[in-house]
Amino acid sequence: MQKIILKDIENNLKVIEELFKDCYDIIIRRIEVGDVYRVKMAIVYIDGLINKDHISEYTIGALLSEEEVKNFSLQGFKSKLTDIIYKEVLYSSELSEEHHMDKIIDIILSGDTVLFIDGMEQAIIIGSKGWATRGISEPETETVVRGPREGFTEVLKINTTLIRRRIRDTNLKITMQKVGRRSKTDVAVIYMDDIVDKGVLQEVNERIRSIDIDAIQDSSMLENLIEDNYLSAFPQIENTERPDSVAAALCEGRIAIIVDNSPFALIVPATIGTLFQSSEDYYNRWTESQILRSLRLVAFFLCVLSPALYISIISYHPGILPTKLTYYLAASRINVPFPSVVETFLMEITIELIRESGTRISGPIGTTIGIVGGLIIGQAAVEAGIVSSILIIIVAVTTISSFAIPSYEFASGLRVWRFLLIIFAAFLGLYGVMLGLIVLITHLIKLNSFGVPFTSPYSGLGISQGELKDTLFKSPIQYLEERPTFTKPRNKVRMRRTWKDERD
Repeated sequence: MQKIILKDIENNLKVIEELFKDCYDIIIRRIEVGDVYRVKMAIVYIDGLINKDHISEYTIGALLSEEEVKNFSLQGFKSKLTDIIYKEVLYSSELSEEHHMDKIIDIILSGDTVLFIDGMEQAIIIGSKGWATRGISEPETETVVRGPREGFTEVLKINTTLIRRRIRDTNLKITMQKVGRRSKTDVAVIYMDDIVDKGVLQEVNERIRSIDIDAIQDSSMLENLIEDNYLSAFPQIENTERPDSVAAALCEGRIAIIVDNSPFALIVPATIGTLFQSSEDYYNRWTESQILRSLRLVAFFLCVLSPALYISIISYHPGILPTKLTYYLAASRINVPFPSVVETFLMEITIELIRESGTRISGPIGTTIGIVGGLIIGQAAVEAGIVSSILIIIVAVTTISSFAIPSYEFASGLRVWRFLLIIFAAFLGLYGVMLGLIVLITHLIKLNSFGVPFTSPYSGLGISQGELKDTLFKSPIQYLEERPTFTKPRNKVRMRRTWKDERD
């Protein structure tokens, strides 16, 4: 393939036709302009990626009808032809020039239109992206009672605009990269220039640039390629559908990564504290938010430990329970033919199957399958004597607890470790549960997110600076004067004292 654009328009078009051979959606529109001296031109674009009305009216229509174009022969300056078209004829708000053919190909594939002019060694790039898109709607995975209802879409430009609307500051920087040899997917790295830690920013850019893959279809693929430990069940990068969550993270000194064709933005660095936070925590009264965060902490332990504690107590340590409760448990399991570990695995796997089927079948049908399947299978299993009634309650509480954790990926990681703790409990009882917890905590402590300890501030980082005011606890917003220290912000102060505090 030729590297630069030649003066002969037919040679350029021949290259385009050869590269896009058997591509029915490539459109090459040849036209001639001028009354006396005819000049050949060609407009190249991909059908379906452009706004046809824009090209028809403001490009082709302008070239064929404007007096400046018709009088080219009267001016006698063919070398000025591109300048005249560029400055006086085309009405598009996005115009540029390009001399390299490989970049021209990428531009066409990205949804812009290219104008070739015979005798010119440059082409005019006309911004014309206009493919069909999904409208802005409420996020399905992060619904709130009070707060913004806008969610990201699959269009990168719309997503960056939603962030710009919330942060009207020139320090908000958006840099672009392309990832994927074949997909050439646009990736935007967004940060606050006067707040972000430059070391973390450099690390993010280097990891993205080092990716060598055919195609990136979703932000989750990029997440797996740049996170610190891809073998861990826990995410070291936060993802969200909410522009307000991204804007809040940027103001804390964190970095957002938005991938074209994906409605989920990535936020780095991430910690356990950020994964337990919900955007609604900052829209409700602080007392309510504090109670909800406490409930999430309870849900964390219930999600991980409930089945393992049931197995260890039933099989190894029934003596630690009150006598009456021990009699009740023994009576409920008198007809159960399986050991506690077997019945627990049966119910946990059944719940996972119901969860998966409900996810794959969207809408009311999926909800119906989840409710009816859980009720019928649970009741039938108890009546058939396959499992005990107390286990049904434990499995139900465990499942509900997993949904109380804001981060779906983090809750999924806990589900994996729940099964591991069940195995530990089956062999060693409470000793196995404690051993499994030690392994889990050790694993979490060893994790990092772009150089930031995953367990901060609980591991000690930032406690002296009051870091726990917005992690384990939720203080009133008047007390959140400084940004989190785990992001190493260069500008630490995010709020001054309010007029009421100064008056008091």
